[in-house]
Amino acid sequence: MESCSFRTAASPSPFSSAPSSSSRAPCSSLRFPGPRNGRQMGVRRRASGFDAFPPLPGKVFVDEAIGAEYGEGFETFRMDGPLKVDVDYLNEKLQECFLQRIRHAMKPDEAFGLIFSWDNVIADTDSLKLDAWRQLALEEGKDIPSAAHVRKSILHGAADHVLRKVLYWTKEEGQMEKLKARLIELYYENLFKLDTPVEGLREWLDAVQTAGIPCAVASSLDRRCMVEALDRMALSKYFKAIVTDEDDMESIAHRFLSAAMKLDRKPTKCVVFEDDPRGVTAAHNCTMMAVALIGAHPAYELVQADLAVAKYSKLSVINLRRLFANKGTSFMDLQKQIIEKSPPKRRLTVDTIF
Repeated sequence: MESCSFRTAASPSPFSSAPSSSSRAPCSSLRFPGPRNGRQMGVRRRASGFDAFPPLPGKVFVDEAIGAEYGEGFETFRMDGPLKVDVDYLNEKLQECFLQRIRHAMKPDEAFGLIFSWDNVIADTDSLKLDAWRQLALEEGKDIPSAAHVRKSILHGAADHVLRKVLYWTKEEGQMEKLKARLIELYYENLFKLDTPVEGLREWLDAVQTAGIPCAVASSLDRRCMVEALDRMALSKYFKAIVTDEDDMESIAHRFLSAAMKLDRKPTKCVVFEDDPRGVTAAHNCTMMAVALIGAHPAYELVQADLAVAKYSKLSVINLRRLFANKGTSFMDLQKQIIEKSPPKRRLTVDTIF
């Protein structure tokens, strides 16, 4: 008889291995690569009991690839060799067993999995990026134009492109690297002070947790910064899994697939919360549903999302059920069209004249 074990939303948190704030060691200095004005720049921050701090990710001010355009996934390693994981593979292998099907029949909400992007979905990172650019401009004695296209490039473009093509601050490679290193440093200084999530998020996570739906968060931040940020915002208890820079995912879609694996949910049963049209596209490439938060991008740029809301207070668990209302075992399968044969036309052989 087929057997399985259940892993509900009440499962042990992935943050249990991280020590609490009361047991953390004294502050240590974090050095960033690249000198500035002949001296190394450091940031004072809290240590979480780790002996070595992992290098800061370079994906904060980088234009990431969407990924999974043709359903391709990533490669992971097992004892018997490398394993290629793609969208179809996960949808096939993460099938519910007999006992899970019975449980999900009684509690259908538990069959879903929610994946939250970090930027502007959990934390207001746009303000962190803007503050970092403004502080860098003040230190360098530069001005940032207030035009809308400049703001959009600063928030969503790569640092190299902004410095060269938008702000025209420098073209020298050495100076470019120094400015990028200082920009990332300022961003993390602001991040270490962040302790407030997006409005309405905590109430929405309370409702989701009550319904028994497991949640994950996906980000390009390193794991240590992610755990500490969630601890400061008191959100760690809501997330069963996290995907960070240490997972070495090459694109946005790959992070979503990794989160689905950690939640033990098929991609077709997952809902991604995003604020960026690129993230919505990545979710659809993974056969996932997408809920877009209007704010960082206007509503007309998020029309491809399955659901778009202005704030979390507009959501309810029943909205998630309606996303899958038309889904079934035969939904979107190719169907044969039955063409009824018309009766043969009657042929007149004798003309009658009146």
